Amino acid sequence: MNISKYFQHRFTLSEDGAKTFIKGVIASLFLNLALMLPVIFIFLFITDYLHPVIQAGNSTTHGLWYYVLTALCFMTVLFVIAMIQYKSTYTKIYTESANRRIGIAEKLRKLPLAFFGEKNLSDLTATMMEDCNMLETLFSHTVPQLFASVISIILIATGMFFYNWQLALALFGVVPVATTVIFLGKRLMDKANKEYYHVRRDTTEQIQEGLEAAQEIKSYNGEAAYCDRLDKQLEIYEATLQRGEFLGAGLVGSAQSILKLGLASVIIAGAYLLGLGSIDMFTYLVFLLVVASIYNPIMDVFNHMATLILLDVRIDRIREMNDMPAQQGDEDCTVEGYDICFDKVDFAYETSKQVLRNVSFTAKQGKVTALVGPSGGGKSTSAKLAARFWDIHGGKITLGGRDISKIDPEMLLKNYAVVFQDVLLFNASVMDNIKIGKKDATEEEVKAVARLARCDEFIARLPNGYDTLIGENGESLSGGERQRISIARALLKDAPVILLDEATASLDVENETLIQAGISELIKNKTVVIIAHRMRTVANAHHIVVLKDGTVAEQGAPDELLARNGEFARMVARQKETGI
Repeated sequence: MNISKYFQHRFTLSEDGAKTFIKGVIASLFLNLALMLPVIFIFLFITDYLHPVIQAGNSTTHGLWYYVLTALCFMTVLFVIAMIQYKSTYTKIYTESANRRIGIAEKLRKLPLAFFGEKNLSDLTATMMEDCNMLETLFSHTVPQLFASVISIILIATGMFFYNWQLALALFGVVPVATTVIFLGKRLMDKANKEYYHVRRDTTEQIQEGLEAAQEIKSYNGEAAYCDRLDKQLEIYEATLQRGEFLGAGLVGSAQSILKLGLASVIIAGAYLLGLGSIDMFTYLVFLLVVASIYNPIMDVFNHMATLILLDVRIDRIREMNDMPAQQGDEDCTVEGYDICFDKVDFAYETSKQVLRNVSFTAKQGKVTALVGPSGGGKSTSAKLAARFWDIHGGKITLGGRDISKIDPEMLLKNYAVVFQDVLLFNASVMDNIKIGKKDATEEEVKAVARLARCDEFIARLPNGYDTLIGENGESLSGGERQRISIARALLKDAPVILLDEATASLDVENETLIQAGISELIKNKTVVIIAHRMRTVANAHHIVVLKDGTVAEQGAPDELLARNGEFARMVARQKETGI
């Protein structure tokens, strides 16, 4: 593995990002070396003015303008190198950071849609925003400088050892001791950083839970209990943060304290060697000048080492996301008809939690297929698998004879209109929320489907009609109104396959009947899959599949299943008894 590939893997960089990072390290190295120019300038001055006097009493050979021009040349070189370093780190790293965010977004776009139902959204947001911001800061201000500092220190130390190994040993002898302190504490820092990350995430989730469940908390007088839990969590978070800060400060502070002993070492060793006559005053002064600035990049390295340990936690989170298997497939979604066929399908969200076992049924085009059965039987899972929200573990699902696992998910979903019980609306107007189903729809088309979904009645009461902003997730609307908007945009998409998962669960009987009448006008010659617990919702279905414990308990036409007096007949009888 070459050095570019190593950095690409080590820091989850793109190929161009790894090359840019190497350029940034080289530019930072030259900048570190250029920062020694003031020391070199003083060295030249001492050589010209003091060294001849010390050696033989000779006078200087250069005038004032020589040093003015030399200083200007050094400043110009330093400025040019600093500009190159700025462009190769800050500007280029920001571009890489933008590409990283786009890459994560593209990765998320290719992941199974059901992934977002299981993954904590606050954790995903933290990875995309907080972690990327942290990496952007570290790679623009810290990591290239860290590598450059290490290399520059090695080069300078090598030169100093050739110049005078005794004083160089006194100068750099403390560095291995201070470095050992940092590395011995690395495991503790790793543990503290991981603990801090998990505690911080738990705290964020608890705050988010309080915001999302505020209605339930108030309804059951749970404010005091929730606040007590939150206070305890905040105390844990504060204690964890303090432990991490004290540990990092202790390690870096101890290393820097040991490092500063090098100044005393050079003074004592230099005085001793000067007294023995092993060195002259000029050499002694040179090392005193060097020691004043050489420890600054070493201290920066120690500060950056602590940061680099923290960096590993962020990189691991992004690498974990990048390593997730993405869904792929053929972008040609040409099919022969729109029958959905499940052939001996097996599926499990987790290895030990089998959800579907040997499930086989066909939802025919132009027919309504209803999936019924007790909760947890696999109805919603089957509907999501039909749209390739997940990839199955065994068997095959086809659309129009084509295996959907071989079709690109985005291309496949162009054939589906989906309405789930959990409705998601955007903080936009009613018109825009419905037009999600068809971006280029005309106003007349939107109003037509709104009438079919029984939205026109409540929209007329809104202050600005179809242009009314409905708030985050439609907070200004009732559950039934939100559900009707969701149905309207599905109708507007007019896709050949329609999946309705408890689509009318939030509606009263009258509106449900009216909406179903409207839907029936648009589902002709389409493949319709309905999931419902209320038997009247599926009364007009052509084919019913009863799912129980992840298997097909029975299937057939409604009249056939009632005549069998099996699971479906018992469900109908129980609902008639309860009057649902």
